[in-house]
Amino acid sequence: MREPYQVLVFPYHKSDEGIEYAIFHRSDADYWQGIAGGGEEGETIIESAMREAWEEAELLKDSLYMKLDTVNSMSVEGVVGKFLWGENVYIINEYCYGVKIINKELKLSNEHTEYKWLNYDDAISLLKWDGNKTALWELNKRLIRQLNY
Repeated sequence: MREPYQVLVFPYHKSDEGIEYAIFHRSDADYWQGIAGGGEEGETIIESAMREAWEEAELLKDSLYMKLDTVNSMSVEGVVGKFLWGENVYIINEYCYGVKIINKELKLSNEHTEYKWLNYDDAISLLKWDGNKTALWELNKRLIRQLNY
């Protein structure tokens, strides 16, 4: 059985031109999002985020992850495999992270058809889910403050 939560991860890259964020186009639907997936039995939340990032984009587990304060509540009906948590689970939390990337070349799983590296304004304009937008907004604000952009 899966753990009753989701994770959401936004890879980012910083350069002299600014900060870029990777967003991903779903292979089973026509929308863009961050890396997302559920926790597996016995994993901590950060372990789930690292595993999902590896599975979906081959991001190394020793990458620098930043835990965000954003926690989205979501209906299990909006999640693939909605009965993975049992029939009495209706709402799960989605915990959010940013992950610093040095090499912008990602290797996609079959969950996504493509990815794009975009600045904040362009990335947020393509995201479908409000929770993704909130998490990306927080990550962008934190990075701007840290990097003095």
